[in-house]
Amino acid sequence: MSAAPIAVTACGYHRAMTSPATPGPSYLVAGRYRLIRRIGHGGMGAVWLAHDQLLDREVAVKQVLTTSGMDESVAETSRARALREGRLAARLSHRNAVAMHDVALDRNEPWLVMEYLPSHSVADVLHENGTIDPVEAAQICAQVADAIAEAHASGIVHRDIKPANILIANTGRNVGLVKITDFGISRAKDDVSITQTGVVTGTPAYFAPEVARGDEPGEASDVYSLGSTLYTMIEGRPPFGSEDNYIATLHRVALGQINPITRAGALSPILLRLLEPNPANRPTMAQARDLLAKYAADTLGTTDNVLTGLVATKPLSARNRSATLPPISGQSTSQPSTPQTSAPQTHSAPDTSQGSAPHNPTQVASGYYAPRTTPEPVPYAPTQYSSAPGLYTPPPTYYQQQGPSSHAGLAAAVFAVFALLTAIAAGIIILVM
Repeated sequence: MSAAPIAVTACGYHRAMTSPATPGPSYLVAGRYRLIRRIGHGGMGAVWLAHDQLLDREVAVKQVLTTSGMDESVAETSRARALREGRLAARLSHRNAVAMHDVALDRNEPWLVMEYLPSHSVADVLHENGTIDPVEAAQICAQVADAIAEAHASGIVHRDIKPANILIANTGRNVGLVKITDFGISRAKDDVSITQTGVVTGTPAYFAPEVARGDEPGEASDVYSLGSTLYTMIEGRPPFGSEDNYIATLHRVALGQINPITRAGALSPILLRLLEPNPANRPTMAQARDLLAKYAADTLGTTDNVLTGLVATKPLSARNRSATLPPISGQSTSQPSTPQTSAPQTHSAPDTSQGSAPHNPTQVASGYYAPRTTPEPVPYAPTQYSSAPGLYTPPPTYYQQQGPSSHAGLAAAVFAVFALLTAIAAGIIILVM
């Protein structure tokens, strides 16, 4: 495919001058970014792995929702929102935030060019593991808070902190590096709003109460969203439950009455401070970072270890795959370097050494996670598990439980009855004679 002519506008972004084929693998965005495959999809658009032909590197390219068929004024608002995201994210340079490289217009559609981080999200971990150990959850959220505190210092409010937007690198030298992504609905505090009046953007399960009541999101609401994310990581469900009804969830959030905390232990007082219903009483993001770092430092050594260390959290399928799924003959055991877009697979009898209870929560239509439940005890002997680690053999049926000794006993009983009947018959014959 030949490169499309490019014009650089006064705003500094690239614009493709022609209208080539529909975006897909091998499509060239703005004459520079060759799409390889789609690696994610969210409310604001699809994300593609692409090759930057100018700088010869892999990047993540986010295709914002198409403006095709929109009224021109609405389409222009969508483009302006994408450009704003690029400008906002470009202000932020932090090891725990995904870097923004470029903003491009291709066929008059906005694309965002970002750092590519082969990773899994905290949402992926929760989907498979159910929960995350409180110390490691605190470390992850402390690193996110460090990045968002810098964003706040630059006048940026994220507005959509949630498990799906926290990435953990899973390949290369950066394995275990935590990064916050998706400033797609973020905004500067001094920007004029370009969202529609009365439209609430974000994910209801992680809203602050004041946002659910219609107030404008601010730095304090980011703190609350971080607290909701931390609660979900520890408890296995959002603080207001997993209701898949958008309006019902908004009503619950607006009341600010969270479900009881049961697993956080000594972290509970900090978690409650982040989830303070009154925004004026919440800590700042920098204070939240310090509180979380101090808590985790009791286990990890120092706050510097907490804020700069790599984390071990990963989905159980990635941790146990080599043990639970023996390779087919001739098949490589290496794992893909990029996250999969389909729902992660679950496996029986997972390893619980990392502090996460074995649990495969039900994911409802909204993407929230159903409450964690305690498994029923298995009414069978331990021999139901095979010798191979992680593999589960279904319990035997009733007839399978009846071993050889049962059949031998039955045969002996039948033989005894037969012998008795024979003796009686012989006695009768003797009497008759």
